Amino acid sequence: MRHVQVDRRSVLGFSVLAFAAPLASSAAQFTATGLAWSPNTAAWPTATDLRAGYVFFTADEAAFIEAACARLVPADATGPSAVEAGVPLFLDRQLAGDYGKGSRWYMQGPFGKSTGTQGYQSRYPPAGLHRAAIKAIGGHLTQNGGQPFHKRAAADQDAFLKDLEAGKADLGGEVDGKAYFALLLQNVMEGYFSDPIYGGNRGMGPWKMIGFSGARYDQRAYVLSYGKPYPLPPVGIGGRPAWSAKG
Repeated sequence: MRHVQVDRRSVLGFSVLAFAAPLASSAAQFTATGLAWSPNTAAWPTATDLRAGYVFFTADEAAFIEAACARLVPADATGPSAVEAGVPLFLDRQLAGDYGKGSRWYMQGPFGKSTGTQGYQSRYPPAGLHRAAIKAIGGHLTQNGGQPFHKRAAADQDAFLKDLEAGKADLGGEVDGKAYFALLLQNVMEGYFSDPIYGGNRGMGPWKMIGFSGARYDQRAYVLSYGKPYPLPPVGIGGRPAWSAKG
């Protein structure tokens, strides 16, 4: 007799499906654009076109994002900065797409302050939260003649980011500064270590820094090589430039 192991996540999933079945006719209420999937179809990544520059961020927003990325992941002898790795453009394209719109998320209320164990709690989708927070940060820093974030000294930028992380920067009632910092840091890390096909991790510098192999299909020769550096260069989903046909 074949035994099937059922974990708690599966049980919860079955319960949700059973509850949701009567609501199938109004499934559009679960996401901003309706069902987030279609049966018998598959999605595959396509290379992000970065030639147009910023398509979501305004010039002022891009100035903040670039400065914040440079402080969150500065360049050093170990690896490239977030800016050098292309993170700002990665963020721009993600926020201009389905992720930024929260297309696959439940975005209806009630909206409350996260307890720390909950998921995303903002009434804004990610693109809206970035936009509202950057505007609020600009107003907060430039009131009474202060300079915008990107024009401040690195030490002052670091101090402000620490206040933002700790919830000490009052951005007004519309934006939770601490929640925004958490989202910003998460998005920067995603762009820094994502597959380069999405626009970040330029030159696979971050992967080289940590010795990550990327999308290589066969690692059997190295599985038991404990304590030894990985000898091969990383490979992205789109392959390596060295593999491209020449001439």
